[in-house]
Amino acid sequence: MDRQEVLSVVLKHLRLNVNGLEGREIDPSKSMVEFGASSLDIVEVVSASMRELQIRVPRTELAPLRNMDELVDLFTKIKNKTQ
Repeated sequence: MDRQEVLSVVLKHLRLNVNGLEGREIDPSKSMVEFGASSLDIVEVVSASMRELQIRVPRTELAPLRNMDELVDLFTKIKNKTQ
């Protein structure tokens, strides 16, 4: 699975969980908080994305991530290891 496919999954779940993002350009170099996501929204976006991608990521690997690009890179790396 390529990085763009993983990014599409994450952005889909971000739009589903954060109000006001429909039709808005989302820059993945920014954090979800910059788009109005609460901590609960972030947990749901990450959890739903992992379920859809059928991957598991330890919380310790998620904690240092600063933006969506880093999240997508980590998910892509883990997804490609499991295939």
